[in-house]
Amino acid sequence: MSSRPSPVSQPITIRRAVARDAKRLTRLVRGSGAYAGKYAAAVAGYRVGPDYIEAHRVFVAVAADEPAGRVLGFYSLVLDPPELDLLFVADEVQGRGIGRLLVAHMRSEARAAGLDRVKVVSHLPAEDFYHRVGAVRTGTVRANPPAVPWDRPEFEFRVSSE
Repeated sequence: MSSRPSPVSQPITIRRAVARDAKRLTRLVRGSGAYAGKYAAAVAGYRVGPDYIEAHRVFVAVAADEPAGRVLGFYSLVLDPPELDLLFVADEVQGRGIGRLLVAHMRSEARAAGLDRVKVVSHLPAEDFYHRVGAVRTGTVRANPPAVPWDRPEFEFRVSSE
C-alpha cells in the first residue's frame, strides 16, 4: 500500500498570473516545506511582486472547481536567457501531478517562444523531481554565500520543435 497521494482528481486550469496573484505566490514560496530548516533563510524575505509577474511569463495552476481558484502551484519562465526561474507546488498537493503539468506547460510556452532549451538551477530537495520530468543534469552552480550557502544542481530542459 502506497502513502503517495493520488494523481490530480480535480480539474486544474493553468493561466497567466496577474498582479493580484503576487501575495499568494509569495506565501507559497515562503511557506514551502522544501525550504524548511537549513534552507529557510533562502526564502525568508523572498517576494514575488506584481513587477516580477509583469516582467516574466508567470503561470499559475488553479483548482478550476473552486470559486476563489486556489493556487496549487506556479512557475516563471524567463526568456532571455532562457531559464525556469521559479517552480513551486503547494505542499498539500505535491505528488499529484501538478508539477508535471506545470513543466509540460512551460515546455509548450518555451516552444511557442522559439526556445530550444531552458535552464533551471534546482533547489537540492527538487533534484529528483527534475530528473523525473525529463531535465538533464548539466552541471553545478557553486555556493554564493550568504544568499545561497550550498552548491545547487543545474539542469536543462530540451524543448522539441513539434
